[in-house]
Amino acid sequence: MPKRDFSEVVQEIFQADPRYSVESYTFIREGLDYTLKHLRRNSNAGASAPSLRGHVSGQELLEGIRDYALREFGPMSKTVLNEWGIKKCEDFGDIVFNLVKYGVLGKTDSDSLSDFKHGFSFHEAFVKPFRPHADEAGSGAEGEASSPRAKGARKTHPAKKPKPEHGL
Repeated sequence: MPKRDFSEVVQEIFQADPRYSVESYTFIREGLDYTLKHLRRNSNAGASAPSLRGHVSGQELLEGIRDYALREFGPMSKTVLNEWGIKKCEDFGDIVFNLVKYGVLGKTDSDSLSDFKHGFSFHEAFVKPFRPHADEAGSGAEGEASSPRAKGARKTHPAKKPKPEHGL
């Protein structure tokens, strides 16, 4: 059987299950690639490292997808995912298992939809990191936004007002 084009398979999946946009499937595929690359980079080259087996667990995939979304969409992550029909971690699982059902992805006997049930809160993962907060340690400016990209944010000070000249 010839290998089918990813976009054709996704269109077929979308016709059968229109809960999630076509873009959501592409995002999951890219998120899986990102996760595998990240795990390979961080592994100690042990024979059982997930990235060397070519398989990731549901929890590993959720972590990778979260990181990938934050990297790609920043503070808009939750909005973009919601627009695509993804509102909770279980939705990622449904998309992954649709891809498994249609032969795009493989799974082991131990993989199941329940692997995606106890992931993370979308608010905690995609909204909270970008909320302004008061500096607890006194090392940053009060109200400075925290984000995964804001490494070593600089503290700013208001410009000094010039003293009025008294003359005439």
